[in-house]
Amino acid sequence: MVWNMDKLRSMEIFVEVIDSGSFTAAAERFGLSPVMIGKHIRELEERLGARLLTRTTRRQSLTEIGRQYGERCRQILADIAAAETGAEAMRAAPRGLLKVSAPVTFGSQLLAPAVADYLAQHAEVSIELVLNDRVVDMVEEGIDAAVRIGDLDDSSLVARPLMPYRMQICASPDYLARAGVPQSPSDLMRHQCLDYLHWSRHLRWKLRRGDGEGGAAQADVPASRFRSNNGQALRMAALRGYGIVMQAEMLLDEDIATGRLQPLLQDYLPQPRAMHLLYPRDRRPTPKLTSFVDFMLARFGARPAVQPAVQPAVQPAAQPAA
Repeated sequence: MVWNMDKLRSMEIFVEVIDSGSFTAAAERFGLSPVMIGKHIRELEERLGARLLTRTTRRQSLTEIGRQYGERCRQILADIAAAETGAEAMRAAPRGLLKVSAPVTFGSQLLAPAVADYLAQHAEVSIELVLNDRVVDMVEEGIDAAVRIGDLDDSSLVARPLMPYRMQICASPDYLARAGVPQSPSDLMRHQCLDYLHWSRHLRWKLRRGDGEGGAAQADVPASRFRSNNGQALRMAALRGYGIVMQAEMLLDEDIATGRLQPLLQDYLPQPRAMHLLYPRDRRPTPKLTSFVDFMLARFGARPAVQPAVQPAVQPAAQPAA
């Protein structure tokens, strides 16, 4: 059955005719003529193929079909009113479900604790946090907001810059005692280097050049005997003394601070990568999304630059982050 605004209007008029008891009273309620009220009722009857009202010169009464149809109309109109009220309420204060996507390392190390703080501030919001290092289709997977790392392409999405995504290179003291401490990227050829599976060829061990001219160059490293699609797994292998790991600073900084891992090649660390919060453009964003965006910018926003209200629309590139 095809629904349209005319049909809903006719249903409203039919219910009013039942409640008021006459076409004239219903006409006054809707600001129409009694003739137009009658036309709406006849159109309903033609669609249904049955009479809804029996009319005489003195009174009108519902047929059995009219009585049943009237009850269903009341329920449908009540459901529509409830839906509209719910939508208005959701735009009045943060409430409802937010589905958020983020890379695994950032999501588990920093975003998950931050989400707990956000939920403590907004009791009527729920968050579903999806951690994945692949680039998700936000529309297809129903994502409200996503954190993306790397270069972005133009699209209909809004992008707000977050803090840079920095990398760190390190190994355990036990490993370095056995294998020696590399002094330059060329020394890595003599070491076990732990590889991240989602790195593309042009990102694998791409280190900053040490010639003072800036830029980056691919370090020659041997094929790794241990590769993983999870930075935490590579971290654990490094802690066990297996080799040298290059992963997000946020994943390794506590181990470095406690001495479990020792930082290496600090003059050659990769250039920090841009990180953005993406969300669909909407002329009237819901309070739950607006409050979450504001929270993310306050917690993780790029500094010291002041963030404008709206950034250029961008779309994530195909390269996932470590």
